Amino acid sequence: MRILEYYYFGKMPQSCSMEQCMRTSRWLCDCCQQYLCLQHLNEHNALLISQLNSLTNKIDTLSDRLETLNSHKAIGNSREKLEQWRQDCYKKIDSFFEQKCQELDQLVNEKVSQQREELNQIQSKIPELINTQETTRQDVDRLTSTIHQLETNMNKIEQTCFTIDIRPLIIDDTLISIEKTSDDKLNLSTLSPVYRTIHRPQESFRPFTANDRYLLMHQEPNLSLLDKEMNIVKQVLWPFDAIQDMCWSSTLDRFIVLGKNNIYLVNENTMSINNVHTMEERNWLSCTCSDTVLFACTNGRAASIMEFTLFPTIELIREWKHPRTCTKDEFIVSTVYNNENLALVIVNVLDKSLRMELRINLDRNPDISSIKSFQDHKDSIHDLCGILFEKFHLLLAASSDLYLWNIANRKYLWTFLFPNEIHSICASSFSTTIYYGTDIGTSFIVSSRTLTIQVN
Repeated sequence: MRILEYYYFGKMPQSCSMEQCMRTSRWLCDCCQQYLCLQHLNEHNALLISQLNSLTNKIDTLSDRLETLNSHKAIGNSREKLEQWRQDCYKKIDSFFEQKCQELDQLVNEKVSQQREELNQIQSKIPELINTQETTRQDVDRLTSTIHQLETNMNKIEQTCFTIDIRPLIIDDTLISIEKTSDDKLNLSTLSPVYRTIHRPQESFRPFTANDRYLLMHQEPNLSLLDKEMNIVKQVLWPFDAIQDMCWSSTLDRFIVLGKNNIYLVNENTMSINNVHTMEERNWLSCTCSDTVLFACTNGRAASIMEFTLFPTIELIREWKHPRTCTKDEFIVSTVYNNENLALVIVNVLDKSLRMELRINLDRNPDISSIKSFQDHKDSIHDLCGILFEKFHLLLAASSDLYLWNIANRKYLWTFLFPNEIHSICASSFSTTIYYGTDIGTSFIVSSRTLTIQVN
């Protein structure tokens, strides 16, 4: 505090600025621009000093907190995400390694099979010549030459040395971006413009799903795998019945495709399709999976939720029936698993009412009747997907527009408006890429089906 002393030259002295103080002021306080008497000046100075002491105490407290700060605890969630990424990379490397080992085995087995076939032919030819008693010198020479060639081929197989061109695995530093967030609020004010649009044949089945690499969808008559630029990288003929739903299993490293009565696994590397489970007495409608189990909902009133193990084989372990799942007049039209919670869209066929429910903490509490309801959504919902945005687990509901919900508190957050009604939606596993499908046309005739990708 700076004090300005002043003197009076022929003027009346000014009184102290403090209320009800009649004493003559001695100094003008430069910091507060008040004329103060000696007593109030001392009090004013003591007050400022006491505030400094208080600030000193706060600084000491902050210093102690900084000394005891557990940085590992502060970044625990972020390290968990990095660890999960590392484990997923290990799985991909192991899967790629196994694939190349199988290719090596296949190359050798093809040569061995060819030699075995020729050897079997000779083994059958010699007894035939012996039985007919009409062997000629040419027959003996021909067999001798063939056997010699087989022996040479066998030596080559035993001494086979493959040339394997192995390039080092180069890690792109841009794969992981670490940025400091300013606060815990979600920035939902905008959604990026449409990135790319593709058109599908009218007869294509609607469901699609994605992992962090590819988008899987049906394009009549094929099952197609698309990259992030929406280019078809692989496809295979789909010879089976209608596709009801799809989801991705990181545990199996396979796409799960739900047919009318069957459950199929699709290998993204080979595009092989394996029927792993059939229930003729049940019709399927929707599916989703966690790291350990697959949830599949039946198609019809009083729907059941069937729980299957994923590993080592897909086997039924539990069935939840109505009224624990829904009433006798209700369908479960869509499901999504996210962060130990199972979200359901339930429709009543009598009054056409709709509700969203969250079956909570399934990994710790297998009682599927533990419910939280989303009360504020009134529009029809065609599909759901879960998405992780920063540390928030969110739920996207597709209807005429996209609706965003916070799973933790079941609060409605935002609406993204779209020009066309949305029938299907999914999100990439490790990014904020959202895929959605729309019907473009009148309410009576669908003129074309469009699949659009948006990137946040």
